[in-house]
Amino acid sequence: MNTKSKTVFRPKLFDKKVALVTGGGTGIGFAIATELSLAGATVWISGRSEEKLDDAEKRHFKETGLRLLTQPCDIRNATDVDALTSEVLTKSGSIDILINNAGGQFPCSAEELSNKGFMAVVNLNLLGTFSMCREVFNKYMSTHGGSIVNITLGMNNGMPLMAHSGAARAGVENMTKTLSQEWIASGVRINCVRPGIIYTESGFDNYKGLGDDVLNKIVRSIPAKRLGTAEEVASAAVFLSSDGARYITGQSLAVCGGQSFTHLAIFEQEDKVGLIPYGALPLKARL
Repeated sequence: MNTKSKTVFRPKLFDKKVALVTGGGTGIGFAIATELSLAGATVWISGRSEEKLDDAEKRHFKETGLRLLTQPCDIRNATDVDALTSEVLTKSGSIDILINNAGGQFPCSAEELSNKGFMAVVNLNLLGTFSMCREVFNKYMSTHGGSIVNITLGMNNGMPLMAHSGAARAGVENMTKTLSQEWIASGVRINCVRPGIIYTESGFDNYKGLGDDVLNKIVRSIPAKRLGTAEEVASAAVFLSSDGARYITGQSLAVCGGQSFTHLAIFEQEDKVGLIPYGALPLKARL
């Protein structure tokens, strides 16, 4: 085995377990898939781009000597979700671990955000995640148990230009609490991992316009004084998937270097007049 990829977990931790990672072709999803594979799981990855999945499988084999199984899927499409879950169960026999990592968003001010744009992000991040949870539960985990980890995003304090994404991610975290209570009797645990600012090549390619000044501002705002890595998020997700977390369910684990205690507007808004102090209001406007 190539030693380039390493794991803090023992090699046979997930022996005979099958894991499915959505959005597993790049970034955090690929790191989670790699960590699970190194810990002994049979790992399936899905995503919308078959090319990215193929590249990920080749890269994983080159770095670890282990294989990933791939299946294209758009989690917004019910037919795709049904086909993906059926394919994994037909060929591997179980889905013991589900990692819902697929998602995405775009920066946009609330006043310029259309209903279509808002719902596109909600359908991907919230509805898509729910569809995966429901299908895996109904087809396998309802009678066999298992672990689900939903990857959200560190914007619990709100984030300008991300009203749509914040609403969707908050929805996922609240949904996770509800499902954890509904499904615990079936032996299913479900938790969230909430990454802060994590460096991945695929992620930063989407926000090239930020520039070095903004990046430096972000780093200064993080108590750890550095960006996180995809591997650090992966370790948290893998821990929550393991028997070491058997008494943990309905929780959201922040992997953020302490940034959840701070508030940073990553995307700068144009200067606007804020609320006028009460004493400065004209007499006719006062209560």
